[in-house]
Parts: sequence; C-alpha cells; structure tokens
Amino acid sequence: MNNADKFLDNAQMTLKKFDQSAAFDRAFAEAKAAAARGEVPVGAAIIKNGVIIAAAGNRTLELKDPTAHAEVLAIRLGCETLGSERLTGCDLFVTLEPCAMCAGAISFARLRRVYYAAADEKGGAIAHGPRFFTQPTCHHAPEVISGLREAEAASLLRDFFKDRR
Repeated sequence: MNNADKFLDNAQMTLKKFDQSAAFDRAFAEAKAAAARGEVPVGAAIIKNGVIIAAAGNRTLELKDPTAHAEVLAIRLGCETLGSERLTGCDLFVTLEPCAMCAGAISFARLRRVYYAAADEKGGAIAHGPRFFTQPTCHHAPEVISGLREAEAASLLRDFFKDRR
C-alpha cells in the first residue's frame, strides 16, 4: 500500500467516524425531543453515503399509534426520501436496542447496518429475546454494532423513568 492509498484509507476511516458521530448526535437529539414530549426517549437516524436522510423520535403517545417507534418512523421517512421501499446501502443509528417489531421493519427495509447504543434486556430483540436476525425466517440480517454511547443512552432512559416514578 503506497502513501496515497494509506492517506485515502485513513480519510475514509475519519469520514466513517464523523458520519457515526453526526448520526448518533441526531439520534440522541431526537430521543431528547421525544422525552420533552413525554415519550420514551428513543431516537433514530438513517444515513446513506454519509448524509442523514431521515431521523425520528418515539411518537406512540402523540400519534396514538403503538407502531410509532423511532426506528419505524425513521424507516418510513427514509423510504419516502429515497422513493423506495428498500433502504439498501443505508445505516440505522438508534439509541436503544430495537424491539421485535422494529427488527422486522429493519429486515424488510434491507438496512445495511444497525448501530445501537443501549441494550434492552427486557424488550430488545437483536441481542436479547428472540434474537430476530439469527432466526431462519429472517429475510435479511444487517450487520449489527452495539454499545456505542451506551452509558449516555442508559442515563437518558434511567433519568426519564426516574422522573416518572
């Protein structure tokens, strides 16, 4: 590998880290906005080619819709933005491990990667519960990266529920 190739490789790594940081920043902003609305503070952002194409926070109470999870809303917006029912080549960043419903939507949308911050031992469906993407009935299993900014997400959720008890 020559110096130019090393430089490009390092630049791509830096860009990848920046994209992750910006996407997670947006997901956390959406989670905080959800909390301000009285919703469980979960936020999601979708990027394609380094650009955020969709972002949303939970709106189940506001919309009176049990499917209005941050991930589902972001997927709907991303599909609308791209004019497609598939989000091929897109990455989802979410503050909490997705539930089974959201994991199903992620699979059907054909997202390339899922990055999530905090694990959800009770309601999560990727590393916990049904482990959706490992099931033989799963149509598409994205690459999954977990634990990024986990303490921040856990603190946001803990504080939200502490204030309600």
